[in-house]
Amino acid sequence: MMLVGLDARDMAMIRFAVSPLWEAVASVRVVKRPQQFPEHLAWYERVRPRLTGVDWRLFADLVQVPTPIIPTFVCPPPATSQPTLDVELATLVATPPEAVRSSLDALPGPRSSSLTALYVDPSAELRRLAAAIRAYTDAVIAPYWPRMRTLLEREVLLGARRMASDGVHGLLNQLDPFVRLEADTLSVEHVVLAGTVRLDGRGLLLVPSVFIGRRVWSNFGSPGQPVLRFPARAVATLWERDPTPHGRGLARVLGRTRAELLHELAVPTSTLELANRCGLTSGTVSQHLGALRDAGLVGTHRAGRFVLYARTTAAETLIAAGGAAAI
Repeated sequence: MMLVGLDARDMAMIRFAVSPLWEAVASVRVVKRPQQFPEHLAWYERVRPRLTGVDWRLFADLVQVPTPIIPTFVCPPPATSQPTLDVELATLVATPPEAVRSSLDALPGPRSSSLTALYVDPSAELRRLAAAIRAYTDAVIAPYWPRMRTLLEREVLLGARRMASDGVHGLLNQLDPFVRLEADTLSVEHVVLAGTVRLDGRGLLLVPSVFIGRRVWSNFGSPGQPVLRFPARAVATLWERDPTPHGRGLARVLGRTRAELLHELAVPTSTLELANRCGLTSGTVSQHLGALRDAGLVGTHRAGRFVLYARTTAAETLIAAGGAAAI
């Protein structure tokens, strides 16, 4: 159990961020031990062939399993709420050599030849690492990133709403079953980590994650803002697809296109992404969504510069009555 002391400055500096680099890092654990992440097996089966010919050995060596330790320089705290992968990789490449070596010293077991080269010449090997992460991400994350980002932005939006209605205590006490705030102490239940730390006004960065698994990950002691990464909800909906995109009965009532759009809205989604997934123009999607919204079957909310559509409770009931599982 980690006990984290928060003062008033820390409470005022709580913020959210989405991290594409962290998702790449966390997904390596899924690729290495897919049976431990049943919610991501469908993703793993799709992307495994895409890694053929991708040289990501240095990246793979840094994300060891089953050890719960990942070198801190591989996934630095995001400096902004929605950094691009290029921005995060630039931060990684700029890691001071002494910080790289210190993180590698914390890894258990003997070093591979690639990690030895990184220890000897961090500056050159960090550039190689960034290239490997880019190649890996292009192969297995990029095709799914728009939908992943939408789900993660939904978590940020829900967290912001919860903090607005229930305050910081309400936010943190509903964040994850392994996190609890009592008075000014945050209890974080880890698999192996234990101890006491104070944040001393640095605040806390909350990062929802798709590939994190069932337990939270944190980094309270390294340079930069302390980070608490937690599992996003409904991640299995990212990969699940019904063999029949919509129930025939529902399609007869709403029309095939509107029924398909409702099924695609299992995760809040933008008009552009719906158009791409359904093979429609954005104008056509907007017209159908307007009709569904007028009927009380979809609602909207804003996540940054995006307007996202989501199914309402009435739509969930209608889909269940139609006899087709939501995707």
